[in-house]
Amino acid sequence: MPETVSSSLRAVERDIADACRQCGRDPASVKLVAVTKTAPDTAIEEAIGLGQRRFGENRVQEAKGKYPALKVRDPDLELHLIGPLQTNKVRDAVALFDVIETLDRPKLAAALAEEIARSGRRPRLLVQVNTGEEPQKAGLLPLETEAFVAQCRDRHGLAIEGLMCIPPLEEEPSLHFALLAKLAARLGLKQLSMGMSGDFDQAIAFGATYVRIGTAIFGARSTATDQD
Repeated sequence: MPETVSSSLRAVERDIADACRQCGRDPASVKLVAVTKTAPDTAIEEAIGLGQRRFGENRVQEAKGKYPALKVRDPDLELHLIGPLQTNKVRDAVALFDVIETLDRPKLAAALAEEIARSGRRPRLLVQVNTGEEPQKAGLLPLETEAFVAQCRDRHGLAIEGLMCIPPLEEEPSLHFALLAKLAARLGLKQLSMGMSGDFDQAIAFGATYVRIGTAIFGARSTATDQD
């Protein structure tokens, strides 16, 4: 854990504002998603007490153990799913998450459409793009993204708000942020979830509207993750 969640959170907020000013953007146009994978409940509650309202989780099951009670107590919390979603977890994900950032295949699109119709609950949806075309990583290939978004809209009636990516660790992230921004512009999508603890300033320069930051707020994870 860092010295205090308070000092770390405020430092990240200042860094986001500075990055926005450096590229002529309004700091209000960039929303911080605080990634809480493996963070203790006390740290999450401290962040909530400091006014943080957007949180990200990688796994549905872990989020189910943390957030239902918190969302009853603080109904304005906004929870983002930023890890892969299995179709057998769709019902739980639609019930709990306000934003699902990892829509990435036709079978998942069909399952989400069915559950949204059944439940009447409509989480906002982003499509994950595998900008580095890494075989081990989830996400649509860039060349497949346009057709997939059209399929989500036309066949399944899903309202897609934006795109999300996780650049390869060994490559310059700005190249991937530029690619995602170009795809989003072509598709008329306004939301871009990109940028983590080590590169969110670059993501902001390329138009990020959500930045996913965990380590810089809550400290190093007990297990490795490429999502923050």
